[in-house]
Amino acid sequence: MLDNRKKKVLQAIIEEYINTAEPVSSKALVNNYDLDYSSATIRNEMADLEKNGFLDKTHTSSGRVPSAKGYRFYVDQLLKDDNISLEEIKYISSKLETKVNEIDDLTKIAMNTISEVTHYTAVSIGPKSTMQNIDEIKFVLLGTRMLMAVILTDTGLVKETIIKLEEDITEKQVETINYFFNNKLKGQPLNTIDRPLEQYLVEEMKYSVKVIKPIIEQIKKVLIEEDEQIYLEGANKAFDLPEFNSLEVAKNFVNVLDTKELISDMLNSGFAQDINVYIGDENDKEELKDFSIVTFKHKVDNKDLGTIGIIGPKRMDYSKVISVMKYISKKLNENK
Repeated sequence: MLDNRKKKVLQAIIEEYINTAEPVSSKALVNNYDLDYSSATIRNEMADLEKNGFLDKTHTSSGRVPSAKGYRFYVDQLLKDDNISLEEIKYISSKLETKVNEIDDLTKIAMNTISEVTHYTAVSIGPKSTMQNIDEIKFVLLGTRMLMAVILTDTGLVKETIIKLEEDITEKQVETINYFFNNKLKGQPLNTIDRPLEQYLVEEMKYSVKVIKPIIEQIKKVLIEEDEQIYLEGANKAFDLPEFNSLEVAKNFVNVLDTKELISDMLNSGFAQDINVYIGDENDKEELKDFSIVTFKHKVDNKDLGTIGIIGPKRMDYSKVISVMKYISKKLNENK
């Protein structure tokens, strides 16, 4: 446990390093922060913080930089989560008041807003298909052997797909298909669309497997087996940061953003309602060790509506990012 003096020194070092990206000296703290400690006292505290793993000393100067342990202590114990201006509040509120037809669009607007306010790269992902329930399925006859299916979920997701059949089908049969599919599937998770359901419908409706099977397969394809939609905003912002002057870090960052499975794993971790912060080595994937990731789940009435995240250097302005995320999360819930 750190005493109050060490906490103040550590907080000042982290905030100075976030602002300048330069190793922090005791002189900088004396000049820029109202600590009421002598330079010698601050140097002693810095040495103790380094000894205990909260700071690292660079090879190029006598200054110190925060370690991952130091950042973690800062996020958990020292960070202020009200680092958001009135102008930013007004801007965020105006953006989130935009009328949208789908929850997915609102998540993308929120992601775009976070990137604009924090100046970091934002990513988002929609809710997992298997976590959504079917609200309605509507079949429309387009030809004697062609149907259009429109699927609406309880999260506002709307998907359309065309189904080609191997034999003729009538309007009367389409009405029956609409009735049975909705009677069986309404309110059920999407992953209930499976072989047993196909068998059930064939038995109940007495229709040929040549009619029912392609319907089942196409619905599964468009919903269950569809890749999760991942959105990206502000990728170019990262390259304005000094950390990305390193070719290795920059290349690694680009590779992370290009790897869909990595982004999906990153955003689907964490808890439902919380702001989740992963710093450097706390990330499970080796490719993410150079970065920090902050995420939160857009969740209303216990429904998963997607996840929004920020990815940036370990020298991230955690106070700004978390303050903005908390405010946006609050506004999203108010606008449900």
